[in-house]
Amino acid sequence: MSGFPTLARQMWHQIEPVHATIYYSPEAFEEAERLGYDVESRWPSYFAWRTAPLGAAGPKLVAATYYSFSPAMIAEYVPGVWATAQPGQVLQARLRAMDRTLRALLGDRIATPEIVEAAELAVRAAESVTVAHRPLAAANLDLPWPEEPHLALWQAYVVLREHRGDGHLAALATADLDACEALVSFAAVGAAPVGNFAGRGWTAEEWAAAHDRLATRGLLDADGAATPAGRALRDRVERTTDELAAGPWRALGAEAAERLALLNRPLLGAVFESGMLPAVSTLGIGSVRAPE
Repeated sequence: MSGFPTLARQMWHQIEPVHATIYYSPEAFEEAERLGYDVESRWPSYFAWRTAPLGAAGPKLVAATYYSFSPAMIAEYVPGVWATAQPGQVLQARLRAMDRTLRALLGDRIATPEIVEAAELAVRAAESVTVAHRPLAAANLDLPWPEEPHLALWQAYVVLREHRGDGHLAALATADLDACEALVSFAAVGAAPVGNFAGRGWTAEEWAAAHDRLATRGLLDADGAATPAGRALRDRVERTTDELAAGPWRALGAEAAERLALLNRPLLGAVFESGMLPAVSTLGIGSVRAPE
């Protein structure tokens, strides 16, 4: 794999940690609590923040767009999150949360020409995405762009991140991996410890059944590790994901994408230095240091 698919993966490593601060920052939890959400767990605010661009979505729509979460877990929170706050209120609070989060991370660097330039580049990339079969990317792209450059930058990152995620679900479906099998097969290649996937809500019985289905296909061994065929399948999924994510970076161009990555480094570094992200995520990205 080379060219723009490779660039798409590199830019994902740049964007994903910044995007994810909405789910972990103290400022975001404070805004969620003001709305009335229980913040003892991160899940009520997670489902509210991420789903709000879709409107008052029900559990089946959320299960379709999130894919790897247990439908039973989703039903614990959705549509209940809309009884606490309506999507429009959540979206307003989401921007307030990110304004406070980014100001805490960057301090005086929040109002610099570099942030303005980064926002312009990221918005250009985001506005170039193809939204067909990309519901979360499309929903976020339908939102108005914030006037403040740092917020426009973050919102563009959300569009680009969800665009990649939507494509990843297509890659998983093409590989004939259902929602639970997607996680079991990912854990099997060592992307993250099995325990890290517990937050997705699958029961031990459901996890074991998915393991058995994959083993029957010759993708896992008896210990739950990926066989050569299993690793090859996951490699194809990642390659397809990168190919499907390449469009906005092809439209922006390699030179401009590299400039965006350079401009993003202070923000990315501040995210890692804050320690707010988990040391190991379920995305196969380490969060303890900036990517090479």
